[in-house]
Amino acid sequence: MSENEHEAKMAHPRMAAGALFFDDADRILLIEPSYKDYRDIPGGYVEHGESPLQACVREVHEELGIKPPIGRLLVVDWAPNPGEGDKVLYLFDGGRLSADQRQRIALQADELRGFGFHHAEELPEITIPRLVRRITAGIQARASGLTAYLEHGMSPGAGA
Repeated sequence: MSENEHEAKMAHPRMAAGALFFDDADRILLIEPSYKDYRDIPGGYVEHGESPLQACVREVHEELGIKPPIGRLLVVDWAPNPGEGDKVLYLFDGGRLSADQRQRIALQADELRGFGFHHAEELPEITIPRLVRRITAGIQARASGLTAYLEHGMSPGAGA
């Protein structure tokens, strides 16, 4: 196989990174993007030459206007999209935002309508199923000290 043929077969996934933030009541921070019909976690696409962690820090600052310390990797999710191709999504531990950090949130006005903190049980009503699965895996990974590997938001072999 020639180098060009080998290159043509290689995956070139889009990568995105986000953070899981909590308040004092262990509720999860979700943003309301103006370009989506569901709530999402703060984060976005990894740019050329940028690590997933660097992208997470940059996106959180752009979207929320704050620079809290971003912790360890909680979840890696292979989540291809029919319209966008292969995607690898990274979810980092944003930790518990203090009252001061929460008060300093300044949303990126051209992309976000709002934000709020939500109990895990509310997530199926306000966001898409694969994100609910990813967030749930992130909560479990945070509690266990482990990192989860998912495919379409599910542990491989868990069924589709």
